[in-house]
Amino acid sequence: MALPLYNSKYYHRDLSWLRFNHRVLQEVADKRNPLYERIKFMAIFSSNLDEFFRVRVSDIRQVKDLDKALRKKLVSKPNRVLAEIKVQVDLLQKEFGNIFQNEIIPDLKKEGIHLIKYKDFSEAQKIVAEEYFESTLKSKIDFGSSVFSTNDSVFVENESSYITASLSEDKFQVVKIPKDEPRFFVFPNPSEDKTSSSENGDYYITFIDDIIKYNLYRTQPELDLSYYAIKISRDAELYIEDEFSGNLMEKIKASLPMRETGQATRVLIDGRMPASLQNILKKALDITNVDIVLGGSYHNFKDFFSFPNPTNKDLYFEELPPLDHPVTSKFNSMFEAIDTKDQLMHYPYQSFEPVIKLLEDAADDPEVTTIKMTLYRVAEESRLNDAIARAAKNGKKVIVFIEVKARFDEQNNLKWGDIFRKNGAQVIYSYPGIKVHSKIIYIERQVDEVIKPYCYIGTGNFNENTATLYTDFGLMTNNKKITDDLNKLFLVLEGIFIVPKAKKLLISPFTMRNKFVSLVEREIHLAQAGKEAYMILKMNSLEDKKMIKLLYEASNKGVKIKLLVRGMCRLVPGIKGQSKNIKVTSILDRFLEHGRIYIFGNGGDEKMYIGSADWMTRNLTHRIEVVTPVLDPDNFKIIRDVIDIEMADNVKARIIDADQKNEYAKVGKKPEVRSQYAIYDYFKNMKS
Repeated sequence: MALPLYNSKYYHRDLSWLRFNHRVLQEVADKRNPLYERIKFMAIFSSNLDEFFRVRVSDIRQVKDLDKALRKKLVSKPNRVLAEIKVQVDLLQKEFGNIFQNEIIPDLKKEGIHLIKYKDFSEAQKIVAEEYFESTLKSKIDFGSSVFSTNDSVFVENESSYITASLSEDKFQVVKIPKDEPRFFVFPNPSEDKTSSSENGDYYITFIDDIIKYNLYRTQPELDLSYYAIKISRDAELYIEDEFSGNLMEKIKASLPMRETGQATRVLIDGRMPASLQNILKKALDITNVDIVLGGSYHNFKDFFSFPNPTNKDLYFEELPPLDHPVTSKFNSMFEAIDTKDQLMHYPYQSFEPVIKLLEDAADDPEVTTIKMTLYRVAEESRLNDAIARAAKNGKKVIVFIEVKARFDEQNNLKWGDIFRKNGAQVIYSYPGIKVHSKIIYIERQVDEVIKPYCYIGTGNFNENTATLYTDFGLMTNNKKITDDLNKLFLVLEGIFIVPKAKKLLISPFTMRNKFVSLVEREIHLAQAGKEAYMILKMNSLEDKKMIKLLYEASNKGVKIKLLVRGMCRLVPGIKGQSKNIKVTSILDRFLEHGRIYIFGNGGDEKMYIGSADWMTRNLTHRIEVVTPVLDPDNFKIIRDVIDIEMADNVKARIIDADQKNEYAKVGKKPEVRSQYAIYDYFKNMKS
């Protein structure tokens, strides 16, 4: 019996996440998006699934080996969960394949772009394919180690594309598609090469997989060959047995290479592959049917991030360049701007430049004595990081807490930690058993022998690249109560304090959960007293059962609850006697919704908080997170206006109902509101 998507109270966490990726797939099919943006969403869909299998499926499989009592607490009936995941992924893969073949490919043709297979090569294209193979690809393929006996064991690299074929009853071949060459080859245009078969100004593109296949068939004409695609996703967990003894950073560094050789969590194969070849591969790769997921003729669609556009046509979203901040851009110093009032930034609608400038000013300002900050995911090349290193080199006291356990960013974080340390900064790495996920900066300036503190609290990472793609808020303030709280937290991170006794900030795992509970309970008391009671909560994921139960209680007591949840949502809305007063919406568009906003009616005196924490158990209990109240009335109004625009979205908003069907919000008689464009216009029209 298949596992249902939800029971009476909770969606299954991982199946709900798959419904989020279905919303990504909807963006591929949505012809309101320009063609090459739909292709980008294809790549995002594929990349998301890769990570899902490497992380979540891996976790479920590990749970199977635990004691039954503990296993029950973590995930019920893991075999059934894995079976249902396979069913749901298969449905998504089929829908994906249908959209790709029947919508994307024809729409490319309408633009004069033909994605062709080796069987479609013209005689002129065959000559080009042979020349490219001989001059470029052949030397990058280890053909000498590509043929195996049916009794051999074979290692397939993590997340690499391969093609495989049966050569005889006791021989088979596995060929790796080179990673250091572009995945797509554009045949010469007639205006550039008279030998090309391109006509009428059309362009012809092929996977290099097909160039390799064509040449393998060409050079082995005596064999009756059929090549099929294969790809393996491997367990991404580092499996550090004991985080509490020895040097955790060194253990993480030593464990990173193991990620590339971990257990297979998904073996994606061409659905046309005959059972006989599947059986050979199962033995050679040491896998079972549980590991196998049927796919199309090509894998690693995340390579479509770099799908070429050989035309001069604009097939992308219109440019929405980040806007200058209306206040901070008028000051020579960020400290002067913060001294006038709290400053709020909203990326990517507004530029990330004020955050970079804050650190550059701090690095060069002779009055700055101390800089403390946390880093979770950073850009590989970064002005912001350069400023941190320069500050340390300039003799400032610089303390940087780097979370080396930020999955898939470990190597880059270690690199920057080493750079900071060599420039004189004190670098503190991960703590055992807990992650530091907060996005915070604390700065001290000594002005006329008086220490003036400043701080920054954000909802997203200190990363110039993602700041152009993710919607996040950042707050700069010198409010003494907030800076005092943040300083206390840094003293905890430095090992000087044990508990930060915060007065204004919500800090997990210390005070955040209890404060959120009290805020919800306040709304319940108001509703019971016959007064207006409501909450508007925006987050990436809603998973924590205790908080969901409390929301159900609030709903039953008459509190009106609106949720904006981008990704996984375990709460089941709209159920009589449980969640009738709860509405859930999810927005997917050109930017990734990432900011966390928590608004409580509070009897007419609204309270608002922003920060780094979702309502997931890991954020509330197992991570260092910071959420700040929004105290400045101007900033409060900006965020309130933004959330109102998002709640009105009827173009890119989906309704999360009891079945997570992902139906688009209906326009009806109301004017269309595409929130991300409306928010951009809101900031564009903002006056200082």
